[in-house]
Amino acid sequence: MRNSALRGIQLAGCLILIGTAVTGCEKKAAGPAAGAGMQGLPVQTAVVALAPVPQSSEYVATIKSRRSATIMPQVSGMLTQILVHSGDQVKTGQMLMEIDPRQQQAAVEAQRATERQKKALFDYNKVEVDRQQKLFEAGVTSRDAYEQERQVYENTKADYESAAKSRETQEQLLDYYTIKAPFDGVVGDIPVHVGDYVSPASSATGMLTTVDEGKDLEAYIYVPTERAGQVKMGLAVNLMDNSGNLLEKTRINFVSAQVDSTLQGILVKAPVNPTPEILRNAQMVKAHVIWTTKPMAVVPVLAVTRLGGQSFVFVARQQGEHVMAMQTAVTLGDTVGNTYSITSGLNPGDKVIVSGTQFLVNGMPVMLMGG
Repeated sequence: MRNSALRGIQLAGCLILIGTAVTGCEKKAAGPAAGAGMQGLPVQTAVVALAPVPQSSEYVATIKSRRSATIMPQVSGMLTQILVHSGDQVKTGQMLMEIDPRQQQAAVEAQRATERQKKALFDYNKVEVDRQQKLFEAGVTSRDAYEQERQVYENTKADYESAAKSRETQEQLLDYYTIKAPFDGVVGDIPVHVGDYVSPASSATGMLTTVDEGKDLEAYIYVPTERAGQVKMGLAVNLMDNSGNLLEKTRINFVSAQVDSTLQGILVKAPVNPTPEILRNAQMVKAHVIWTTKPMAVVPVLAVTRLGGQSFVFVARQQGEHVMAMQTAVTLGDTVGNTYSITSGLNPGDKVIVSGTQFLVNGMPVMLMGG
């Protein structure tokens, strides 16, 4: 009986071991079947193509008005009125400021009085010379008497004319006490205040304000001398803001024949449309001078990611039965619209992934949805 029970237990153990072995074999056999059905991340791709890319250099450009005036005092005195504010639009002849004119007004009135006195004496002698002429012609007076009267008349005439010119000069000086806009434009900084004493002698510190015409703007660009052989009329220039946004496209219309000794550069100019909300006089912007264009590989901006200062893209490559996302380092060139030019790392025809790049890792299987 004991032997029979022992054989039963041994038989049951063998059956369990056989069952376990069969189950393990089944699990191992199922592995390849599961791998064969693996699904990749759905992505969209774009084919790398060649496109004409501008070859440019970036410089700092200063926007300047072709008509800009620095208003300086022509006479000395205390400022009594400032009638405008910085940024105001003004018309030709509009009054901007006034320097205390009372002393000059007194000089004008005194000169006018002198002129009236000289005029009265001149008028009297004119009558007298006419009377002496008639008496001389009638033989009543001598020629000497007539000539003497005529000499007095000429002297008083000269005195009167001199007094009139002096009065005109004093009135012109009086005009300098009223500061007016020389042309239509925009008022610049006003560094002076009512009550300040101003004088023509205080050159640099004596500036009252500036007036800049809001048209005929130009971009002043200094190109390094090593580029002298490439600078020419008609070269395209793109003006950009500090964020890289295009402000205006223009072309060089002036190339200086001399090198600026201070900056060691060649001054070139390009016309700028008057757009006060975008470009103003004395504004500094970036200028991309485009030397030429050449075909280069371009990829959408969305395809490019950065990690640790390195730019890279994911290229969809066929490996066996699967398509894999392969991380590829690239060197970026200039932007062209919504694409980057690529100087190295890709070839025309490569498929770069443009969607879901934040979920990708190198060598990850993907499923192409387009491109």
